[in-house]
Amino acid sequence: MNADRRELAGFAAAGLLAYAADLALFSWLRGPAALDPLTAKSLSFVAGCTVAYLGNALGTYRHARATGIRAYAVFVAVNGAGALVQLLCLTVSHYGLGLTSQRADTVSGAVVGMALASLVRFWGTRTLVFRAGGRVGSWTG
Repeated sequence: MNADRRELAGFAAAGLLAYAADLALFSWLRGPAALDPLTAKSLSFVAGCTVAYLGNALGTYRHARATGIRAYAVFVAVNGAGALVQLLCLTVSHYGLGLTSQRADTVSGAVVGMALASLVRFWGTRTLVFRAGGRVGSWTG
């Protein structure tokens, strides 16, 4: 497997683990813990970001020198930008185009929005967070 594919695979694996942690924690916080949805989502988002950061810092980009609170803060900001992309896709589809069914919301937010947000997150993670030497891939995108 070439370096670019290893980087993509590592980034995707960290993202899947983060998604699972976010979903599991959100479900628990909304269910048994009985928190309101915004508090539950805020806490699960931070937990998911932390899992993704650790997966990338200790795995995909382990040779990069980006560590510490600054790198983590930039990583959370990049993930926040990705979340905004998902919300923008949903907003445009639902309110701008009038596609208001549950299926349309799912496609725009969780499929199209997630795909575009993943591109933003990948670019931001490799360019803004782990931009130091030692990157797994050779692409300078």
